[in-house]
Amino acid sequence: MISLNKLSVNFTGDFLFKDISFVAGDKDRIGLVGHNGAGKSTLLKIIHKDLEPASGNMVITSGFKVGYLPQELAGTSEKSVGDETMSAFVEVKQLESKMQRLTAELSERTDYESEAYATLAQQLSDTNDRYHHLGGNMIEGEAEKVLTGMGFKRSDVPRPMAEFSNGWQMRVCLSKILLQKPEIVLLDEPTNHLDIESIQWLEDYLANYDGCVILVSHDRAFLDRVTNRTVEITCGSIQDYKCSYSQYVEQRLERIEHQQAAYENQQKEIAQIERFIERFRYKA
Repeated sequence: MISLNKLSVNFTGDFLFKDISFVAGDKDRIGLVGHNGAGKSTLLKIIHKDLEPASGNMVITSGFKVGYLPQELAGTSEKSVGDETMSAFVEVKQLESKMQRLTAELSERTDYESEAYATLAQQLSDTNDRYHHLGGNMIEGEAEKVLTGMGFKRSDVPRPMAEFSNGWQMRVCLSKILLQKPEIVLLDEPTNHLDIESIQWLEDYLANYDGCVILVSHDRAFLDRVTNRTVEITCGSIQDYKCSYSQYVEQRLERIEHQQAAYENQQKEIAQIERFIERFRYKA
């Protein structure tokens, strides 16, 4: 879970947004929307802890990992596509080593009834659970499946990353995030460098993802197929809609119409009061 409480960000003295708050659940699929410059990308960077807000605080469930895909690459890897992709499994490799160490330690002990033995056994069980949750025994197959979904051919896997355009390198970055299976996925315009087939594959993948997804995209069809909640950043504040993008568009229009009607009624009341005051201005 992510809890944002009264976050404010300002640049050159002007607030980008002020005192915004919302909670993202473990299974939410949130589309961040708003005009260019409203602060969508900035909010993703804050959640990823790349930026500090001017005020307010954020709480993320302890132990939750965050995967973040920015709009632009930070640099080019010198590895091959395959090696760069497999670097996503650092945690899996660490878990393998930990399981081997714990197993060896337990096999050498004879104090089966002791608290220390029970503690080691529980650590091994927890490590094993995490390993299987990450698909540790199927990482090669998972990597191949995701790279194929991103449009890579088998012949591309041994090729150096530098031989590919920024768009294709971004696909590798996205693949790594999906393979790491973080509890929170932040995607900033993920479809910019994808073709139709890859977009459709990503839609299906995210729709069934076991975690929280928060994304920014100008692809309305993509938002509609992936998200079940829409958070609009507007005029320095947020409006939270518990629905997909198309439903948000309808509900937003209804909200604006209600606001306009309320404003017009308010103006009529003000005019009536002013006429009343003017009429009785000189009476005791």
